[in-house]
Amino acid sequence: MLAPKRVKFRKAHKGHLAGKATRCNKLDFGEFGLQCVEPGWITARQIEASRIAMTRSIKRGGKVWIRIFPQKPVTKKPAETRMGSGKGNPELWVAPVKPGTMLFEMEGVTKEIAYKAFTLALHKLPIKTRLVSRSELIL
Repeated sequence: MLAPKRVKFRKAHKGHLAGKATRCNKLDFGEFGLQCVEPGWITARQIEASRIAMTRSIKRGGKVWIRIFPQKPVTKKPAETRMGSGKGNPELWVAPVKPGTMLFEMEGVTKEIAYKAFTLALHKLPIKTRLVSRSELIL
């Protein structure tokens, strides 16, 4: 699974996801892409599940790019712990995404295969997405 090798600080603030994505919001590598429509956090497990679903669907036919990386640590406190006594320990890594962020890109496959692969991938994600292509909007 994706996770940073090392970070400057172990624990991070929650932050906010206001506004639209100004970077990573265009197709840069592939012919087809999966773009998010709403803000949210995507965990490393969800990214990996989407990647596996896509690569199995295209049967190693094309190339897939993952455009997001889980770089934000999310902490959790143990169950049945009283309030106070500081922040919990880092449990998982998430990638905060804003509307318009390109999540995955793909090339080397037909439009139908890409559509099917991205459909399988978007079912693994907690946010609404749309399919885009260089030539026109798929959906």
